[in-house]
Amino acid sequence: MNWDQVEGKWDQLKGKAKEKWGKLTDDDWKVAEGKRDQLAGKIQERYGYTKEQAEKELDDWIDKA
Repeated sequence: MNWDQVEGKWDQLKGKAKEKWGKLTDDDWKVAEGKRDQLAGKIQERYGYTKEQAEKELDDWIDKA
């Protein structure tokens, strides 16, 4: 799955994403709203990851979605 597909199915996938990244707040999810760079930034911020770690987490999640 690529990110365009994720954006198109965001409402369905958001629940799975919330399970994976439980530290993100509802406000974080509203800001991200399916945008990869915003979501990566929020993951980075909440989990203390590097940009590369956050990107890898997203890539791994997309591959399994």
